[in-house]
Amino acid sequence: MSISALPTLPASDRPDVAARLRDALLGASFTADGLLDLLGAPAYAALARSETVPALRATRGDTPLEVLVRLFLLQQPVTHARVETVLPLDACLESGWLVPAGADEVAATVDVRPYGGPDGEDWFIVSDLGCAVGGAGGIGSREEGVVLGVGGASTTLAGITVRTPVSSALDLGTGSGIQALHASRHATRVTATDLNPRALHITALTLALSGAPAADLREGSLYEPVRDDETYDLIVSNPPFVISPGARLTYRDGGMGGDDLCRSLVQGAGDRLNEGGFAQFLANWQHVEGEDWQDRLRSWVPRGCDAWIVQRETQDVTQYAELWLRDAGDHRGDLAEYQARYDAWLDEFEARKVKAVGFGWITLRRTGAAVPSITVEEWPHSVEQPLGETVRTHFDRLDYLRSHDDAALLEGRFRLVTEVVQEQVGLPGAEDPEHVVLRQHRGMRRATKVDTVGAGFAGVCDGSLSAGRILDAIAQLVGEDPVLLRDRTPAQIRLLVEQGFLEPVE
Repeated sequence: MSISALPTLPASDRPDVAARLRDALLGASFTADGLLDLLGAPAYAALARSETVPALRATRGDTPLEVLVRLFLLQQPVTHARVETVLPLDACLESGWLVPAGADEVAATVDVRPYGGPDGEDWFIVSDLGCAVGGAGGIGSREEGVVLGVGGASTTLAGITVRTPVSSALDLGTGSGIQALHASRHATRVTATDLNPRALHITALTLALSGAPAADLREGSLYEPVRDDETYDLIVSNPPFVISPGARLTYRDGGMGGDDLCRSLVQGAGDRLNEGGFAQFLANWQHVEGEDWQDRLRSWVPRGCDAWIVQRETQDVTQYAELWLRDAGDHRGDLAEYQARYDAWLDEFEARKVKAVGFGWITLRRTGAAVPSITVEEWPHSVEQPLGETVRTHFDRLDYLRSHDDAALLEGRFRLVTEVVQEQVGLPGAEDPEHVVLRQHRGMRRATKVDTVGAGFAGVCDGSLSAGRILDAIAQLVGEDPVLLRDRTPAQIRLLVEQGFLEPVE
């Protein structure tokens, strides 16, 4: 079988076989923790990069776990006799999880990769052979309908998603089903859509093999499979956001001009969200000559929604083209063909006057507020995942600030968030620091500069005194007019609340 061929998938209507296979995998410790113990950290990390040599070296034995690693992760044929002692062989052959390979061997038809859930669940992500993750050589197949497993984008979206219990969740462009799997933990009803019928089939396998409830699977692009009268409490999507010339690979190329697919995805979410519901996306967007990229993204936000948009990375057009050409493995193919594709990519960007491409997160929340809040920022620094709770509380703080004018703010009581530290910068021996910085060690890990009043105020906030009383005490301490201090400090308090350094105790 060539690497470009896509084999027939296992039957998705055999939950009995999936359950027996799951039991066998768990019985052999074919789990994320089991793999780490067997392979060791270096080989385990290499496997996550699609580098298999260290894992091959670590699985030369004949234990059940080593057999399963060779079969499902390394795509090595294994003898009938050995597999029969580990798996329900006849059922796996009959339902298509395994196929004959030579006279006395069998091979897997899909990649099955253990995945640890957020509460220690033992899940399994199904994908096409050799396509569990990317790697130095690119994906394992260049077929248009290939379905990848879990990569960095998948885990990023899973980590930032708000995980409050909801009645309904919608996963647009489900792929291997990882977002639908996460949603099944806290959503009563999960709907998953994809333009690629193969992806829907694999999502069904992922859910069944992970012991999760089945989802409502629908074929179609973006919101097409969703009825006009259907709304959701949560919408998530790791869409085919790559800005490319054409729609060569379904899993990554949106097939629309420029960043139109991401724009359509965001703009279409507003009417499909219930009040208070969240829509969370990964996206790419164009940086166009003569245009502010932040204004571009603000124009995407649908009416009636608050938004928090975070740009995590930018690449110039040459870096961007090279990244995705390598993703497809084109750099290892014919040189002239690679150069022609590279040239076509740059032609596309030049025609659209695109100078760079941004990547990041977009979160919407449906709100009844008269004036929605839209925050667009660049934050390329490290963060602490999972961020779902950080995202949720960001919008809670927006509600608080929107409903409290300055007078009400000064009547409020606040608490300094745990894990915030103060740093002072100045010349050695100086009486006062040049500036004071508050720094978070959790969540977004922000740092913000404050004056001495702001630092003193934050340090005293333990929820016992109102903001106004604290400022009055500071005014007396520093010899400042308390009325003037009350007038000029609310803006700084608002910033500290908005960025998550202070939390209202109420």
